[in-house]
Amino acid sequence: MRALFLTFAHMEKQLEKWELLKSEEGIDLKLFKVRYDYLRNPRNDKIIKVIVLDGSDSVNVVPITKNDGILMIEQYRFGIGDYTLEIPGGIVDEGEDHQQAAARELLEETGYSGKDWQYLGVIPANPVFQNSSIHHWLVRDIALTGTTDFDDAEDIRFLEIPIERVRQMIRKGEIRHPHTLNALVLALNVI
Repeated sequence: MRALFLTFAHMEKQLEKWELLKSEEGIDLKLFKVRYDYLRNPRNDKIIKVIVLDGSDSVNVVPITKNDGILMIEQYRFGIGDYTLEIPGGIVDEGEDHQQAAARELLEETGYSGKDWQYLGVIPANPVFQNSSIHHWLVRDIALTGTTDFDDAEDIRFLEIPIERVRQMIRKGEIRHPHTLNALVLALNVI
């Protein structure tokens, strides 16, 4: 197999679009609907069938405490069969904008809320096979204002970690959730 190495000058060349020939609905997986797309590869003109998981956008929240800590959660993740250290987040409900979803998820998962919100940006959830995005939010000076409201499939513990300790944990690879890492890198550039 021959590798293709590009210089920066080569990267400025526009890549050809893949032609979508048709789409077929697949099964409904509750959080996602499977879709099969048939595309023409512009490099070799071959038609390929790909799977796309069609789902709703999600949100992540980097909640900053009055003590300059980050309120993080430990949550069991079925895919790896273990707990991960994350920030609060979840799916944007129908009819809800992503800032409303961020505030709702923070309250449901931790009982905390805040008023000083800052949008950090959006990334594709997993561009390999998903068509949804994740919106990242930062909220400062959070306060305990309610109680948690976990889904049946959630088992969450939350803890406040000093910002400098979070930086160290990132460098040491102790935070493994990719969407959390992305949100924290964005947040640590503005706090």
